[in-house]
Amino acid sequence: MIDDIWVDPAVSALRPDFAVLVMGVYGLRNGPTDDRSRAWLAGAAEEAVSAEDPKVEAWREAYRAFGAKPQRTRPSVDALVRRMPLPEINLVVDAYNSVSVRHGLPIGGEDLAHYEGTARLVRAAGDEPFEIIEKGEPAVDHPEIGEVVWRDDRGATCRRWNWRQCVRTRITEETTDALFLLERLAPMSLTELDTAGSELAELLGAVTPGVRIESRLVHHG
Repeated sequence: MIDDIWVDPAVSALRPDFAVLVMGVYGLRNGPTDDRSRAWLAGAAEEAVSAEDPKVEAWREAYRAFGAKPQRTRPSVDALVRRMPLPEINLVVDAYNSVSVRHGLPIGGEDLAHYEGTARLVRAAGDEPFEIIEKGEPAVDHPEIGEVVWRDDRGATCRRWNWRQCVRTRITEETTDALFLLERLAPMSLTELDTAGSELAELLGAVTPGVRIESRLVHHG
């Protein structure tokens, strides 16, 4: 799966410094938040970057580049570092949220059992279905034309680069195989990106000893 993931040149043209560390993780045994993952979240809250960190500001600039208003729809890491204490979701999500705020790095998690085809980062045509919950009921939204989105063969899986994930592919306590997308812009170094990936792998190994992990750095199309 991860060998086929690609970034459209139209996205690379917006931010030539963009790179994503993709991690395929297989055989997870997820579960509800526990004392261990609460400790990860608490430690990360103490070490989190601020919303004014240059690594977070770079994402606001990237949003403006494709026409989004980052004050209204914040990049995922921007929203997280403003939301303390961090929310308790489940073991796996707690793990990647804790890594995200410590490094000022957007991280997305996708349940591969509900994925169709290859993940790719593109400028939206505007007709991609995006599955959400609205007023407690399933609904379908669509990205704006030219919006940067992650998508698979079925539709958009994450809108506005990393603002909001669709309901279909989100990680739940039943998730066993997952895709993680660690998204880097300058001034974050590729070395720090690699370090963040190693930290996430270590936490996922604590959640599920013996879990199988493969990773690949994707720069452009």
